[in-house]
Amino acid sequence: MTRFSPCLIIIAALLGAQPAFAEEAAFAGVTQDALTHRDPIHWVSVEQIEKSLEGHAPMTVGFDIDDTVLFSSPCFFYGQQKYSPGSYDYLKNDAFWADINANCDMNYSLPKEVAAKLIAMHTKRGDTIYFITGRTKSPGERLTETIKRDFKMDTISPVVFTAGDSTKTAFLREHGVKIYYGDADGDMRQAMEVGARPIRVLRASNTTYKPMPKNGAFGEEVIIDSDR
Repeated sequence: MTRFSPCLIIIAALLGAQPAFAEEAAFAGVTQDALTHRDPIHWVSVEQIEKSLEGHAPMTVGFDIDDTVLFSSPCFFYGQQKYSPGSYDYLKNDAFWADINANCDMNYSLPKEVAAKLIAMHTKRGDTIYFITGRTKSPGERLTETIKRDFKMDTISPVVFTAGDSTKTAFLREHGVKIYYGDADGDMRQAMEVGARPIRVLRASNTTYKPMPKNGAFGEEVIIDSDR
């Protein structure tokens, strides 16, 4: 009887286990040009932003909240399931806003790491910080308390509820906001409209807020690794 080396037996088994490949292209694939292409995004780090502010007097800065300061998708997912499964009607429901503003954020919204760094940097500089949201205002809100707790702030101005782009723009203008951080295209437009420096914070890939924005579309600075 012919004897085979154990090594040959193993090699033969491995060769026999190779996956089957389609004779015709089964997937779109990607070209080398597509692999190497990079859009001309103006990437910056928190440290570079801080460096750019050296020599500047304390100023007023603003932060959007959802997907910029807090990863609040768990609360929006919860709200949709509870108030309008399968639709976005929950966003028009005052009961949802009362629920999320007073309860859900305190327990389930996650503070973003990039926001912690930015808030600490601006606090150290002595800047005035406002948190400005497009959410609908509701009695008994604890969003202000949540942000103060999560980012270990000694003092905090009450969260500004605008529930509309024009209202947010008006607040930025009236309070002389010089830098505005946000994740949405609307945030960038509002900052530019009032002459503020727009800085983009990346939205997490698993956000419930879709479609995703086009980061860098306005030539704004985009903070690297700011999706978390």
